[in-house]
Amino acid sequence: MEYIGIDVHKRDSQVCILGEGGEVVLEQRVRTQRERLGELLSKRPKARVLLEASTESEWVARYLEGLGHEVVVADPNFAPMYATRSRRVKTDKREARTLAEACKLGAYRPAHRTSDAKRHMRAQLAVRESLVRTRTRYIALVSALVRREGLRIADGGAESFVERVAALVLPGRLMAEVAPLLSLMRHLNEQIAFLDGVLERLAHKDEQVARLCTVPYVGPVTACAFVSAVDDPKRFSGPHQVEAYLGLVPSERSSGEKQHKGPITKTGNSRVRWLLVQVALCLLRMRKPETAHLREWAEKIAVRRGKETAVVALARGVAGILFAMLRDGTEYQPPKAQEEEAAA
Repeated sequence: MEYIGIDVHKRDSQVCILGEGGEVVLEQRVRTQRERLGELLSKRPKARVLLEASTESEWVARYLEGLGHEVVVADPNFAPMYATRSRRVKTDKREARTLAEACKLGAYRPAHRTSDAKRHMRAQLAVRESLVRTRTRYIALVSALVRREGLRIADGGAESFVERVAALVLPGRLMAEVAPLLSLMRHLNEQIAFLDGVLERLAHKDEQVARLCTVPYVGPVTACAFVSAVDDPKRFSGPHQVEAYLGLVPSERSSGEKQHKGPITKTGNSRVRWLLVQVALCLLRMRKPETAHLREWAEKIAVRRGKETAVVALARGVAGILFAMLRDGTEYQPPKAQEEEAAA
C-alpha cells in the first residue's frame, strides 16, 4: 500500500507519495481542485491518505474517498505527528512529506468529522451570527449619529430599531445619512427572522434539539449550536471533556509544587461558549423556581470568587447538563421533580 500526505491549501496543495518501504514515489504540487486531484490520484492503487483538518479538508477527503482511497483527517495540534522533522524550517514540501511519513507510521490522531446534518446546521448558525453582528454595527453607528445631534432613540429590541428611529423627527441632512443603513436593516431583519424560523422548525423536528430546549433559557439557537458542536456524544468520555472542548475550563501552568490556574482556555467553538454564558446570565438574573438550585449554587461561588467567575462556572455547569441530556436521551428535570420521580 502507498502512503500519501497532502498539505492542503486554498489555491494549491502539495502531495507526497511514499511506497511500501518508505521511499518517495512522487512529490508534486497540484491545484486544489477536484479535476486536478483526480488526474493525479484516480488511477493510483488504493492508498492511505493523511491530511490536516482545515476549511478544505472535508470536501477533499470525501472526493478522495470517492476515488477508492482510505482517507484520514488528522488533528493538526497533535505534536507527535511532526516528530520526524524539525518545524524550524517550514515549507509545503516538507509538510507533505512529514504527513506521508506520519501516515505510514500511524503517528497521528484522527480529527472528528462532523456529519452532513450538523455541518449544515453550523453553516446556518454562522450565517445568522454574521447577520446579527452586521445589524449590531449598524445600530451602534446610527445611534451615535443621532446622539451627535442631541437626540435619543427610545429603548427597545433590535428588531424594532428602524421603527423607533422613524418615530423621531430627524433633520434632513441626518436622515439622508442614516437612510441607507435603515434600508439595509429592514432586509437584515427579514433574513434574521427567516433563519430564526428555520431553527425553530428544526427545534420541533430534531429530537436532540427539542430535548435541549426543555432547559430553561435554552432556545433553538443555543440548542442547535450545542448539538452541532458536540455532534456525537460518544466521542467524549464525560461532561468535563466537553467543557474543556468548549474552552470553559481554567488554563493551568503548574510545575512541581507550584500550581497556577489562570482564566479559561477559550478553545473550541466561541459561538457555543458565548451562548452558554448568556444562558448562565439569564439563570442568575431571572427568578424561576425550577432553576433556584443552579442560581443558589452560582451565588455561593460569586460570594467567594466574584460574579464573573460564577457566571463562567454556571455556563460550564449548563454545558455538562446539556451533554448529559444528549448522551442519556433525557429531558431536563429540576431536582424536586427528580426526587418525586425517584419516590414514585
